[in-house]
Amino acid sequence: MIGFDEIENNINVCKLKVENALKRANRHDKVTIIGATKTQPHELIEFINNKKLLDVVGENHVQEIVAKYDYAPNLSWHMIGQLQSNKVKYIVDKVDLIHSLDRESLAQEINKQALKVNKTIDCLVEINMGSEISKGGIEKDLIDDFMSMVQKYPQIRIKGLMSVMPNLEDRERLKDLYYSLNEKFNYVKKYSNEINTLSCGMTNDYEMAIEFGGSNMIRLGRVLFGARV
Repeated sequence: MIGFDEIENNINVCKLKVENALKRANRHDKVTIIGATKTQPHELIEFINNKKLLDVVGENHVQEIVAKYDYAPNLSWHMIGQLQSNKVKYIVDKVDLIHSLDRESLAQEINKQALKVNKTIDCLVEINMGSEISKGGIEKDLIDDFMSMVQKYPQIRIKGLMSVMPNLEDRERLKDLYYSLNEKFNYVKKYSNEINTLSCGMTNDYEMAIEFGGSNMIRLGRVLFGARV
C-alpha cells in the first residue's frame, strides 16, 4: 500500500477532477466518492475516518465489511460487489446501500433479513450495460419486469441504478453506453420519487461517467489507494 500522505493527495486530486467534470457537464449537483477499499487494511479505514477524507467506503466482499466495520462504524458502508444470498444476514445491519441487486432470490433474502432487524434496505438495481457474461446485473431491456418484481418486497427501497461498464479502449463506444445508462436512469424515476442515485464510474472512467452518464456516485479504488495489497 502507498503512504497515507500520498493517499490523501490522491483523494484531493480526484475531488478536483470530479468538480471539473461537473463543470464540463454544466451540472450543479454533488457526486459522492466511494472509497473502494477491497483488500486494503483496517488502518486505511481508520485513517480515512480520522482525517474525514471520505464519507463512504465500499467493499466487494461480505467478509471484509464484517472484519473492518468496527474500526469506523460511523462511516457509511456500501456493498458494491456481487452479493450471495446466504451472506446477506451478515451485513444487513451494517450497510447503508447495496449496489448489486440483480435477481429475485437476492431480493427475497434481503427482504427476509431486513425484517429480522426491522430495517428498510436501500438498494440499487445493477444493469449489465455491456451484456457481459462475466458480470452481474440484469439486461437493460428487463428493467420494467424487474422493478415490478421488487415491489413485492416492502423492506427494499430502490434508490436507483448501478453499472460496471465494459473496459473499452473505444471511448466513443463507452460514451454511448453512458448516455444509454443515463436514459435508463431517468426512465426508472417514474417508479418512485426516491430514485435519485446513479452509481457508475471507476478508476479508468469516472470522469466520463460524470460528464456523459450523469453519475452521482463513483467507486474509486486504485486511483486513490494504489495497487491492491
